[in-house]
Parts: sequence; C-alpha cells; structure tokens
Amino acid sequence: MGVSTERDSAGIAVITVDYPPVNALPARGWFDLAEALRLAGRDERTRVVVLAAEGRGFNAGVDLKELAADPGHAALLAVNRGCHEAFRAVYECEVPVVSAVQGFCLGGGIGLVGNSDVVIAATDAVFGLPEVARGALGAATHLSRLVPQHTARAMLYTGATVGAEELRRFGSVWRVVPRDELLGAATEFAAEIAARDPLIIRRAKESLNGIDPVDVNRSYRYEQGFTFELSLDGVADRTRRAFVDGESS
Repeated sequence: MGVSTERDSAGIAVITVDYPPVNALPARGWFDLAEALRLAGRDERTRVVVLAAEGRGFNAGVDLKELAADPGHAALLAVNRGCHEAFRAVYECEVPVVSAVQGFCLGGGIGLVGNSDVVIAATDAVFGLPEVARGALGAATHLSRLVPQHTARAMLYTGATVGAEELRRFGSVWRVVPRDELLGAATEFAAEIAARDPLIIRRAKESLNGIDPVDVNRSYRYEQGFTFELSLDGVADRTRRAFVDGESS
C-alpha cells in the first residue's frame, strides 16, 4: 500500500498509487506522490512518467474520514497542501506525465489528470468533481483543462460525471482502451516519447508550460481558499460528516 516507482531500461518510470479500498489518499499519501514525481523527473535516466493506480479506480480524491476525525483544521491544512504539492509535481515534472486512468477519477484525481501531459483511459473510466456534495471546492482549474467551460460548470454544480469516450471527443483523452489493456497502452505510448531525444523532450515540456494561458498552481491555490472558508463557516464539516456517516451506515 502506498506509492511505488518502477523504472525500465527505456527510461519509463511507472508511479503506482495503491490506497485500498478506493484510492482516497490521506495527506501523507499526497505528499508521498509529489515526492515520487519530483524524484522521477529530476533523475536524468527518466524520459517519461506513467502515473497509474491499483484497484477499482484511479483516484477518489482525499480521505474524508481523515478530515472528519480531526476536531480542528490541521488535517484540512495538511491535505490542502498535499494536494497542491501533488498536482504541482505532475505539472512541473521535467518530463511528460502520461496518466493511465481506470474506473473512477474523482476530486483530487481530476487534479492529477488535468495537469498531466497525456491521458489514456480505460473504457470504464468516469471523471467528475463531487466536491460540492463533500463540503469542498477545488480542481475546477484542472477540470477546465479537460472539458469545455460550461460543461465544467455544470459538472461542478451537480457532481455529474463524464465518461472516457466523451473526454476523447473533447480532445483531452488521447486513447480509450479495454481495461485489461490500459497499462500496456500507456507504456506503449510512453515508449514513443522515450524514443525521442531526452533533452528535446524536457525542453518541450518546459516550453509548453511556459506558454500555458493559466497559472494552474496559483489558480488551484485560489480555489482552496474557498474550501477553508467553508470549513471556518462550519458548513463543510457538516457536509463531510453527513457523507461519511451515510457511507458508513
């Protein structure tokens, strides 16, 4: 359980997240993921990163039970910083990051995928931001990189999800494959990148980030301020507890 990295001789680093049962990460998990991404990108042997996950889904966001168990705000502050660091590490990774997405990709998963360079998804993948129903806001920055603006607004307000094929039509998913072919398809595509001159690829990543019209790091940090505001108001805690209690019943 946790975050692990495996690197092959071609320079493909596969970073795998495994937090049963649904890959809802505690604060420590987000920081560990950020560190794994930074280490992989800084290693000159790495030419491309594949971000993958074990289990039923790619990522279910933050561990709400960890937040609900904290009578203060320490856990919220920690997970806010952890998510920011992990999303930032994907975006700023010196080499391209290819996300291999299966099952559900919710909340924080959208932050990871939205900041990735390329997304390859299984046919069963669904993407969404259930934040409003969980007493939080955030990752609309990253959702807006995956779907058109009005679709993003509708999804945020209602918690609606979209499938992999719809994202492929939007142009934000490169390829949709059967689930049992997902990791193979992601590493096969990564191998195409790895075959290019590594210095050129690193500079290409840097140049693309440099012309990005939105500062995703600052934009997401702005969103997080509203989550903390809702927590201070008390409505976020009530909403999270209602969700956790309902899930446990």
